[in-house]
Amino acid sequence: MTLAVKLLLIAALVLGIIIPFGTFLLGEKSKKRYKRTIGANAFFFFGAFVVAGIMLFSGMPAQAAETAGTASSSATGFGYLAAALSTGLSCVGGGIAVASAASAALGAISEDSSALGKSLIFVGLAEGVCLYGLIISFMILGKL
Repeated sequence: MTLAVKLLLIAALVLGIIIPFGTFLLGEKSKKRYKRTIGANAFFFFGAFVVAGIMLFSGMPAQAAETAGTASSSATGFGYLAAALSTGLSCVGGGIAVASAASAALGAISEDSSALGKSLIFVGLAEGVCLYGLIISFMILGKL
């Protein structure tokens, strides 16, 4: 990947962060502004993914006889992507589970303080989902 392509990717990512926040902070407060901000954020977020995908797959050779180095570097890249996705998605799921379990646990504890032990178990199980994803990503990284 050349320096110009790397600079273009960095510029796209920086603009993807600056423009939505700029549209959010400037202007009058209304529903239209919030909708415009979410639209700009989604446009630049998915635009950065499209640019990154084009850059990722544009360097792949079209010939049938690839070298072993290219195939192994591609597999290594997908391994890193799999490790990142397993950690990220498990943490998002764990966060959703902790949000609902912890709020229900606080409500139960406020009514009856003897429910503390049972409610902590459910919150701990929800946090365990994140740890399982992290362990899986370490296993993937160990195979690379």
